[in-house]
Amino acid sequence: MEESIFKIAVPDKSVDELRRKLQLTRLPDELEDAGWDYGAPLADIRRLVERWRNGYNWKEHEAQINAELPQFTRPISVEGHGKLTVHYVHQQSTVPDAIPLLFVHGWPGNFLEVRKILPLLVESSPDHPSFHVVALGIPGYGWSEAPKTRGFRLDQYAEVGNKLMLALGYNEYVTQGGDLGFQITRRIARNYGGKHSKAWHTNFPLAQRPSLFTSPLTYILHLVTPYTPFEKAGLERTNWFETKGRGYFAEHSTKPQTLGYSLADSPVGLLAWIYEKLVAWTDDYSWDDDEVLTWISSYYFSRAGPAASLRIYYELHNGDKRYPPPSEAPAIPLGMSYFPKELINVPRSWKRLLGNVVFESQHGRGGHFAAHEEPQLLVDDVRKMFGKNGPAFGVVPGKTGYP
Repeated sequence: MEESIFKIAVPDKSVDELRRKLQLTRLPDELEDAGWDYGAPLADIRRLVERWRNGYNWKEHEAQINAELPQFTRPISVEGHGKLTVHYVHQQSTVPDAIPLLFVHGWPGNFLEVRKILPLLVESSPDHPSFHVVALGIPGYGWSEAPKTRGFRLDQYAEVGNKLMLALGYNEYVTQGGDLGFQITRRIARNYGGKHSKAWHTNFPLAQRPSLFTSPLTYILHLVTPYTPFEKAGLERTNWFETKGRGYFAEHSTKPQTLGYSLADSPVGLLAWIYEKLVAWTDDYSWDDDEVLTWISSYYFSRAGPAASLRIYYELHNGDKRYPPPSEAPAIPLGMSYFPKELINVPRSWKRLLGNVVFESQHGRGGHFAAHEEPQLLVDDVRKMFGKNGPAFGVVPGKTGYP
């Protein structure tokens, strides 16, 4: 499998076409007192559209991304689905014994979510471990080729991630992921744990209430143990998300193609669909307009188009278990970081059923996009988990991460 150096190079005609579409934008009306209750506010979208149309320079941001992130592509064969050209970021530390780490993003993110944590993870220091970082652009996102046939599920995404690490010479590695990245790295841990995947860390530990039949002891402890203030607030956040924030999931997981026409053809429709999540899913993060537009543009100009990014939800909903039973929990070490404005934030006892939990860290700020919102906090947790005094120190044989 041959690796190729990659640089984002959106054709000028595509940028010009985007501007022409923005010139023809027809915005909807809005109730006077709507606020955020009905979705993305008209004033925000109008301002962002105007900036996108008259001021925002994609080529400038494209050049910055290319300068910051060493990018590559590689064809990877996936059983039953042929070869896919996969796009990824790969930066090695100057530390020879750095720990190989696979970072996996989710929706509505992409490989750009590694942008802030990358320089921190590869940093060489006698005080903390260093990592060789690979950020996978999962198939159908960014500049990774999308699957062409149905049934491309967690096993297939895990196969891509594992095969990529092996192709890069990392026979043993650790993983980190949130959102869909949690689902994918959990499957990597289950399918390749022990032999290749040695430990995993997540900032989105997706867990459900324990059952008397599958986890009797945890179920009883759950009934008699009072919730902490953090857990109470987390359950309120979870209830908000389940009742007022999951409409997108219903459409993604049932009729993604129907929605895909709007997102592919209307840049403003795409902007509103994702901008709402960027704001609502973060912890009062101060989004810069150009930051938002770069995020959205990377979807609009992506190799397969934004519709391809939705189909993973259909496959998960129609073939994979959202909450596998404890009997299917991976045996390798698991670390978890808890951020208060995460979307599904349940009590710790529930999360501990996800696997062999060796590390937990709770924070006072941060939301769903931890790598982007709170990069230092997330990296500090990963360093503590794999550092000299951490519970997963030396989990990759011969790779301590120290100079």
